[in-house]
Amino acid sequence: QVQLAESGGGLVQPGGSLRLSCAASGFLFSSSVMTWYRQAPGNEREFVARIGTGSGSTNYADSVKGRFAISRDNAKNTVYLQMNSLKPEDTAVYYCNWGWSWSVYRGQGTQVTVSS
Repeated sequence: QVQLAESGGGLVQPGGSLRLSCAASGFLFSSSVMTWYRQAPGNEREFVARIGTGSGSTNYADSVKGRFAISRDNAKNTVYLQMNSLKPEDTAVYYCNWGWSWSVYRGQGTQVTVSS
């Protein structure tokens, strides 16, 4: 059974940082592309970052490039999203997703709120 559980969200002031974690189980994590998405109220779902297998190549949405960093620890079956220089427009529910694109195999999401 595929399970993905995000953690690490919360309330942070503009300019602050958060690190999201996503613990995965039920599939071969080390061989899987992992992706973070986000969705704010009233907005469409948005791709945030993706990490590949092997050397762990990464790519990012333009809106977060240079501020966010995705990484993975295959020994812990965990993918991370380090978010720095947060802006109010980063406020959203963040989802960890198994695979290249949005799928049924994703976590419940973790809320990130950037506000003073």
